[in-house]
Amino acid sequence: MALSSSDRARVDALLAQMPLERKLAQLVGAWIGIDATTGAVAPAQNENMPTSPDWPTLASTGLGHITRLYGTRPIDPTEGRAALRRMQADLRRQTGVGAIAHEEVLTGVATWKATTFPSPPAYGATWDPELIEAVGAAIAESMHALEVHQGLAPLLDVVYDARWGRVEECFGEDPYLVGVLGAAYVRGLERAGVVATLKHFVGYSASQGGRNLGPVHVGPRELAEVLLYPFEVALREGGARAVMPSYSEIDGVPVHGDPAILTDLLRERWGFTGTVVADYFGVNFLQTLHGVSDSKAASGERALLAGLDVELPNADCFPALADGEPSAEVLAAIDRSVRRVLELKAELGLLDEPAEQSDEPIDLNPPAHVALARRVAEESVVLLANDGVLPLAAPRRVAVIGPNADSGAALLGDYSFTNHVEVHHPDVEPGLRIATVLEALRAELGGAEVTHAPGCDVREPGREGFAEAVALASDADVAVLVVGDRSGLFGRGTVGEGCDVDSLELPGEQRALVEAVLETGTPVVLVLVTGRPYALGWAVGRASAIVQAWFPGQEGAAAVAGVLSGRVNPSGRTTLSFPSSAGMMPTTYRHVRLAGKVDVTNLDPTPVFPFGHGLSYTTFERSDLRLSAPEVATDGAVDVTVRVTNTGDRAGADVVQLYVHDVVAPVTRPEVALVGFARVALEPGESREVTFHLAADRLAWVGQDLEWTVAPHRAALSVGASAADLGPTAHLTVTGPARTLGADRVLTTPVTVA
Repeated sequence: MALSSSDRARVDALLAQMPLERKLAQLVGAWIGIDATTGAVAPAQNENMPTSPDWPTLASTGLGHITRLYGTRPIDPTEGRAALRRMQADLRRQTGVGAIAHEEVLTGVATWKATTFPSPPAYGATWDPELIEAVGAAIAESMHALEVHQGLAPLLDVVYDARWGRVEECFGEDPYLVGVLGAAYVRGLERAGVVATLKHFVGYSASQGGRNLGPVHVGPRELAEVLLYPFEVALREGGARAVMPSYSEIDGVPVHGDPAILTDLLRERWGFTGTVVADYFGVNFLQTLHGVSDSKAASGERALLAGLDVELPNADCFPALADGEPSAEVLAAIDRSVRRVLELKAELGLLDEPAEQSDEPIDLNPPAHVALARRVAEESVVLLANDGVLPLAAPRRVAVIGPNADSGAALLGDYSFTNHVEVHHPDVEPGLRIATVLEALRAELGGAEVTHAPGCDVREPGREGFAEAVALASDADVAVLVVGDRSGLFGRGTVGEGCDVDSLELPGEQRALVEAVLETGTPVVLVLVTGRPYALGWAVGRASAIVQAWFPGQEGAAAVAGVLSGRVNPSGRTTLSFPSSAGMMPTTYRHVRLAGKVDVTNLDPTPVFPFGHGLSYTTFERSDLRLSAPEVATDGAVDVTVRVTNTGDRAGADVVQLYVHDVVAPVTRPEVALVGFARVALEPGESREVTFHLAADRLAWVGQDLEWTVAPHRAALSVGASAADLGPTAHLTVTGPARTLGADRVLTTPVTVA
């Protein structure tokens, strides 16, 4: 959004009259009402949280950000809005400048009573950018009602390692898909005037051993092609106005203090003009975790000079920059960052008195949002395997077994308000009534007798419940086992931030429970409610069906039940490969030849279920693949068209996936890589033509000179049902002189469905 000349003049005037103390106040947040003694909400909170001044002192000097007013404890939305208005009025009266209010918004606004959408792997499994943009817009609508300006999402970390706890916060393992869906989410927020924050820039997900905050060892080519790619897409095609650096250190350099990433790349090469906001405590971590500075002042100086603008969640290191005599370089950097913050505040109306304000009650879970959450959940459920037992054909007796069968919280991710905050307030009325899979199945299978036994805990030892579970399964026509994860933070869950693992077996006693029920001979439908893909090779061929639900949100139980009954035709396709074991980590489907199945090693990394996989209750045929030309110039484009037909007897949606492979280049290339996709709804017998408008830029690589390059080569293009199930193929020759691409290169593949 371009600032008017009058707004620029106001920013100039404000900056000119601010003493150093007030300038630094614009570059920090304040977490109001947080209890730093409990460590209940934030990572390492009680060790790192500085004490904030009282509110009158804060208001007298000004403030950059108000941190999570709604997302710290259960608070009535209307009361929270009134408190926020009082705070903003104090700031405007004393300094003329309001504060940016920010919240976590990964699966909806993380506040009491707000709609909780499915988790990002579920967003990914829809392969539906328009739907994910609608989710962003719905979240922005709630943020406007709360008068919140900035959301700390989306995560654009490309998944490398299923052992990493934050897999559940990511769209998937392919940089192109992550970028396209991330940009869609960003558009939903930004088109409504809400600031989206891209995180974690960059490298966080490639941590050593899949450990949270672990060091990152990647080369510059991999960094550019895989980890940076989604951020480029979301900035250029989504319009995000904020970026949050990664906690990581890459080859020994912490990103929070790296000017090569935060300034040279982000601003000078990519042209980013928004604000860079610290991940919580990230500036202080330069000293306490990374050991690259010896004081708060030194940490603040390094971060600021690297290109970081705002310290969150509280003022900690930046205020120390006023001690002594700051250098001219530091003073200039402070002015630069204050200008960026004030310009953003001008865009948000925080330099003006507010317009007429409504006192209407706030509904954060309106019917339209509930319906949207239900649709995302339904589109995201993945049918991994099925021997014909699904859809369930009017069973008389159904045994619903497993520790996740009768838990609403089990359907939600770590940054849902329920699991992130509300869990620490057991005496407070739940903000949402979340149906469980057991309840949804009883409603869905009206005429069936549905019995239930948990069997075991999600992660605690103990098999005392096995006998009851086995007995119920033995007497049933079908057993539905609902197992998986319980999301939490920093060891409180089996997955989530700080909940990393060294095994990809189901947590606790759950595999043993499933195997005990399998031994009964009753057909078993295995329903996985998880935040990461688990090693499931032992269950394939033994379970009659396997269904994956990636923390499907508040409406997820009905979506799962609908898939089991057949009311919903499953259309989700996994964006995370299911490995054969933890020993295969880290890996993704985009591996080079020597990282695949080869004769030079006895280890076979072939996944149990590949990227892009998912079954349906109908069948699809992809045929008549053709190119608009057999050759394309290095500065040209080609249309790739395929016909997709629903060859079954019921309506369904196919995900048409376009892959490039068999490329010979000066640097090794992935064996197969996604270059385009389209979700296509089809009635029985219906055919539609899908055309991908593929620019030669999309066939580029980062060469030995570390520049994006399109050079002459031959490539195969295939449309597949997954990365491991390629169908019709056409060959394309790229001709002409090699081209070095700039920051304006084509990043995405538009698609037309006729």
